[in-house]
Amino acid sequence: MALALLAAACGTGTSPGASADGSTAPAPSVSDEPVAVCELAYYTGEFGAFGTSLTEDVVFPVEEVINLDPPLGRSWELFHEDLGTVGEAQAARTCLEQHGAEIVVSMAHGYRTYRDFMMEWWEENDSPLVPSVHGGAVPGNLGGKAAEPIFRAQGLDEALGMSGILYAEEIGAESVVVFATQVEGFQLAANAAENAAEAVGIEVLARIDVPAEQPSYGAEAQRIAALAPDAVIVQAGSVESASLIKQAAEAGLSLNWIGETGWIQTEFMNTLGAAAIASQEAIGFAAFSYNDTTPAWEFFSELWESTAHTAPEDADPTGLYHFSTYDLLIQTALAVEYGGSYLASDWAPAMHEVGEAPGEVCYTYADCLALIRDGEDIDYEGITGTGTYTDGGVNHVVQAYTPFNTDGTAGTPVILDAERALEIIEQIAVTAECTPEDPPNECEW
Repeated sequence: MALALLAAACGTGTSPGASADGSTAPAPSVSDEPVAVCELAYYTGEFGAFGTSLTEDVVFPVEEVINLDPPLGRSWELFHEDLGTVGEAQAARTCLEQHGAEIVVSMAHGYRTYRDFMMEWWEENDSPLVPSVHGGAVPGNLGGKAAEPIFRAQGLDEALGMSGILYAEEIGAESVVVFATQVEGFQLAANAAENAAEAVGIEVLARIDVPAEQPSYGAEAQRIAALAPDAVIVQAGSVESASLIKQAAEAGLSLNWIGETGWIQTEFMNTLGAAAIASQEAIGFAAFSYNDTTPAWEFFSELWESTAHTAPEDADPTGLYHFSTYDLLIQTALAVEYGGSYLASDWAPAMHEVGEAPGEVCYTYADCLALIRDGEDIDYEGITGTGTYTDGGVNHVVQAYTPFNTDGTAGTPVILDAERALEIIEQIAVTAECTPEDPPNECEW
């Protein structure tokens, strides 16, 4: 991944408001109408338990930061379309056809089913912009361009599967069981875990795939116990994951559980209960971490902690969805100002420009915005990573494992070996086969 990021970082610098080839400055946006920003939300269905919290992650940077001084003078008006019942494709169409969305937040696991529709829409309208918190299931060679302007917030799903294996390797595990629910993103991550295990020489004793939202996972817990792995790699929703571990604990089992990003959601610990943690060898999740050494973290964490949240558990700024959503939308807004319009053809190259050197390093929306308006090139340094993206719109993240303390709080992240991560991800990354190579095109994966 780092090599790809390096390639992305080698893009030529342009001045704010100028096209990538420097030949023509795009016309500034002349509308003063609010910008329709439509979130593909999870209020029902298998991820329904997370919907309110995830929506608050989108609302926070818009209301608390961006709309105080919106890019190009147009405030952002939020809409939220539930995809849990109607499906992602229909929710996306509603965002575009009913709300006139110029920004659609978080195309995700279902993108494959309506990519052809989006190809035509982008070609005809040069819109919408698509920052995505949940787009890690989309192959890394899709996105990042004007004709397919998807930019992710949390890297790729297969990197999450790989990270679990890298942590298992660090603790000396020689065998694992891979457990996953039959959801595309989780299946992708589980495949990556299997491939990474083979690459590093860890034996996969079994791959257990199950439907999501089963009433019980007791049989699967017993099967895992019989296999006696050194660690269990779990790629499943937080409620299903917690149910599996809880039922294992109730059966008297003690294992080393390595999960995924969603375990930071409060529903995981609410379902599991802190008492179960002490009975297990270890429980934690492999994902990415935050950089708390920069002014970006200081600004975000103080503002987050001073803002009211629906759930008290969400007051912790270290929640992965909190800071990664914030980072993505801040960079989205800065790229709009830098590119000079809400057109994908201006925004996509600007997303690369505002997060990469050369440029004056800046850490907050207000400071970076002022520099852009002064005609300066900027290099936004965020919380999730460096602000750089691959040619496919995959952002740089710091891979880490975060253990849970016995009181149920998240412990100190263990940063994983970046060079080792690069070595393995290059062997296992999923690539879509496309004709022609560049969009608009048809792809299979």
